[in-house]
Parts: sequence; structure tokens; C-alpha cells
Amino acid sequence: MIKQAGNVLIKDVIKEIEAFAPTALKEDFDNVGLLVGNAQNEASGALITLDITEEVVKEAIDRHCNLIIAHHPIMLAGIKRITGQNATERIIIEAIQNDIAIYAAHTNIDSVRDGVSGKMCEKLGLVNCQILAPKKESLIKLVVFVPNDHADGVRNAIFQAGAGVIGEYDACSYNINGHGTFRGGEKTNPFVGEKGHIHTEEEIRIETVLPKYLKSKVVRAMIQAHPYEEVAYDIYALENDWTQAGLGMIGELPVATEEQNFLSQVKATFQVGCVRHTGFLDKPVKKVAVCGGSGSFLLGKAKALQADVFVTGDFKYHQFFDAEGQILIADIGHFESEQFTKEVFFELLTKKISNFAVHLSNVNTNTVKYF
Repeated sequence: MIKQAGNVLIKDVIKEIEAFAPTALKEDFDNVGLLVGNAQNEASGALITLDITEEVVKEAIDRHCNLIIAHHPIMLAGIKRITGQNATERIIIEAIQNDIAIYAAHTNIDSVRDGVSGKMCEKLGLVNCQILAPKKESLIKLVVFVPNDHADGVRNAIFQAGAGVIGEYDACSYNINGHGTFRGGEKTNPFVGEKGHIHTEEEIRIETVLPKYLKSKVVRAMIQAHPYEEVAYDIYALENDWTQAGLGMIGELPVATEEQNFLSQVKATFQVGCVRHTGFLDKPVKKVAVCGGSGSFLLGKAKALQADVFVTGDFKYHQFFDAEGQILIADIGHFESEQFTKEVFFELLTKKISNFAVHLSNVNTNTVKYF
């Protein structure tokens, strides 16, 4: 349901962001979510930025926005005192004094298909895009046994709670007819059969898959929809990669191009001062891997999937040697690779919440300059 402005709370805005990029997808080191402020306050407007600086807070005040939405959190490590001795402490003080909430979606929005790296793919015109490094050990299987007449209701409930999604398909399940037996004790009130007597019931075994972080929500929905007072169900860990979540993306150019032409396209698209790259391999570019931010840790994945080029930021000198003549590394800078993340937030919120003031920050927070 699209909310109308006038009664939009900060928690309503957060709900839409986290439905798109659940905080459960963040990396362990990260600090995402509402970092400063009260989620119950009404939202006067949202200012979207990549980084939170003192200039950004001032801009929020000037534009009457009491919510700042950022990609990078203002603090990753714990803070023991707030005395205004550094920029982070001054930002927190200024935000609190002006009743401005600060929210960050960092590695969780890196980890969704249409997030940071997905936007890079869109800007480069890539097609047939897939997650470069899908999340592992993130899926579970739910098996539940339901009387025939209630199978549709239980299936629909668990689907609505988020289960049954495989790639671009939803409502996925496998169903087997069988016979369930049970005998209720003296304190039971069985839905079918009589307590004290063994009962056989025609049942359907429903199997479906879901992300681990949705377990509580899906099980709660299943139990609420199930007619039995004691629901028989099993949950199994899966070793399948979760292809809908993970870091980086890989796709293809519609038409292969020369390496120099591709780097020219990259430089123009991301408006970079320079592109640091490995030596040309004198072969056409067709398959392209990308990762917003610091993506050097994904080089092995890009090589294994036979990408011609890997576009990311923050490669160290010695890491360029790891290309080993197999791939062209194109380091465009951290800020440059993530700059369009602001558009991800903007497009999401303007679509989901009508007549609500959402602004892109005019402050260039890139601390790296090119001479």
C-alpha cells in the first residue's frame, strides 16, 4: 500500500527500505539501520546522500528534512563519548539538536540484485545480469503436513510471508499426498478424530524454500493458518547458493567492444578523474563483472566466471598482479563506483511513498580529488 504524505512516520520510510534491502543481509562488520533519532517521529522529508558530513547535516536543516538516508554509516566502531572532538561526534550532536534522524543501508543494499552493483550494471547497459558472489548457507527448507482441505490456505500464508521464491519465480512448492496418523491425549482438543484414539488423516506434505532470516515470520504465518493445535513441520539447512542475494554482479554487453572503447565508456558514465587499470589483453570485452565500493576480494570470482573486465574500486598496487593476464581490472574509485546508490534510494521511495519530499543531496562528499 502506498502511503500518503502527512502521516508518514520515519518508521514507514525505514520499512520500505528494509523490505527492499533487509538488514539481515548486511556483513558482520557493518552497522546499518537507524543510527540516530526516533523512528516514531513524523518524517518531514528525506535527504539522500552517499556519506554523512557536517555539510550534509546543514543541507538537511536548510531543506527542512528531518531524515538523512545514507549508504555509508557514520560509525562502524563503538563510540564511548560524544564531546564534539571529531566530525562524527559533531554530526551526531548537530543531528540530535535539530531532531534529525540518520539511517544507513550499507552492505545490505550492496547485497540485493537491484542495489549498488545492480545500478552499476544498469548504467553500463549490461544484460543477463547475475549476482557475482551469491550468499551461502542462507537458505532453509520448510516441510509441513496439512489436511487436504486446508493446504491452499497454508501455502498462501507461507508464500505471503516470503517463502517459495526461486530466482524470478514465486509461489514455488512441492506437494505429496499421504496419510498422517496421530492420537490425542486427554488434554487435547483435536481438529479431527477423537482424543484417545489413533486417527488417520489424508494430508499433503508441502515443501518450500525460504531465506533463513524469514524463518520466524514464515513459521508464525504457517502456524496461524494451520488448523491443527500441534503443527508437524520440519526445517532443513540447505547448501544451495542464494542466487538472489550476494555481492557484486556480472553481466554482458549487448555487443562486444574493444577494451579502450569500454574504458572510455566507463570513464564517461561514472565521470571519473582517471581509470587505474591493468594492461590491455587485446581481446574484445563482452562479459563484465562489477562491484560497488571495495571489490578486490571478488577478483577470484570474476576470473572464475571468465569476465573480461572487472570494474570496482580500491585495488591496492600488489592486487593488480592477481589479474595474471586473465582479466582487465578497471579501478574507478570507491565513491565513483557507488555514486548512483542515491538513485536506488530515490527511485524506491518515490515509487513506494507518494507526495513525500525526497531529495538528493547536492553535496559532493567524495574526499578523493584528482589533480
